[in-house]
Amino acid sequence: MKKYEIMYILLADLSEEERKAEMESLHQIITNLGGKVIDVDTENWGLRDFAYPINELHKGYYVVVNVESDAATIAEFERLSKLNKNVIRHLVIAK
Repeated sequence: MKKYEIMYILLADLSEEERKAEMESLHQIITNLGGKVIDVDTENWGLRDFAYPINELHKGYYVVVNVESDAATIAEFERLSKLNKNVIRHLVIAK
């Protein structure tokens, strides 16, 4: 299992409960496929302004997650993130 850092941006207009539910469902994608969520960093990121508008949006809620998983799990996470209407962008980096 390799270590990855995943950063994704959620819609800024989600309520606190919706945001937590969305984060939990995204993290369950990793854990259900045999991966392990090591650390979730929302304290240092959180709600931020974009440098430029993305799909006419100007703010987003940033989440950084450190995980251990295989490449197939990461590929499935990326696929499902692209389909999720609440995820504006995502980025996966191998450590």
